[in-house]
Amino acid sequence: MQNPILHALSNNLESLPPQERRLGEYILKAPASVIHQGITELAYTCGISPSTVTRFCKTFHFRGFPDFKMKLAGELAHSPSESQYQDVIAGNDLHKIVQAMEANHLASITDTTRLLDMDELRRAVDTLCQAKRIDLYGVATSSIIAQDFYQKLVRIGKNCTAFADSHMQITSASSLGKGDAALAISYSGETPETIDALRCAKDSGAVTISLTQYGSNGLATLADISLFSSSLEEGMRRGDMASRIAQLHVIDILFTGMVSMEFEDYIPKLESSYQNVQIYRKHREGNKNA
Repeated sequence: MQNPILHALSNNLESLPPQERRLGEYILKAPASVIHQGITELAYTCGISPSTVTRFCKTFHFRGFPDFKMKLAGELAHSPSESQYQDVIAGNDLHKIVQAMEANHLASITDTTRLLDMDELRRAVDTLCQAKRIDLYGVATSSIIAQDFYQKLVRIGKNCTAFADSHMQITSASSLGKGDAALAISYSGETPETIDALRCAKDSGAVTISLTQYGSNGLATLADISLFSSSLEEGMRRGDMASRIAQLHVIDILFTGMVSMEFEDYIPKLESSYQNVQIYRKHREGNKNA
């Protein structure tokens, strides 16, 4: 299995400007040598300027060349997983399907965890805790992820909305303001409706957060805070299974981080919501049996 950073670089190589593409080709050819080079030496080797190296790192959402080197070195230090993401195969034995799904989901969680930027993650948790109101945007499969986060946030008393309809997303985003937050989810990072909704939220004054596959994409570039999930899943027939698990992994981390940070406030609300559901469910069942 290829490492996430190198995989994202390979996927985005053709869309890069010529000088950045030259740098990308060199990194893909000799990634281990890059972590031992300074920015000036690397630029000279590739026949480009140091500013191009910095611009390249920013394109892939690193804070600069030192940050890129550190994360690339960490990735190279981990041996690639022996298991491969597996696509749907005609007539596959059910036992093999179970093993394949387990391998896919475990790999997506591991790959995503390695991609997490702790500073960006901390900023996202802080923003969501402090937000007076939270909008969640996503269409198709991503709307399911948004709905999952919505049902978590309402349990801790957060004022939030999660619309799958693109018109309602824009309508809701238009009424956001300073002190609010918007989280947009799109695996590709290029879903036009989701980009429009997040841009509207940003223009309205809200802090914007994106959750996309790792790499250079429009949604992550637009967002104030960019979070990434694994981008290693390939194949057309799986319905984004592993990528959905990876995104839910990030959502669970955000929610747990929020509850941990505001423990004294959120835990009683979680307990209250649970107890009320139990009480009213028992009450309804009692009426049916009466």
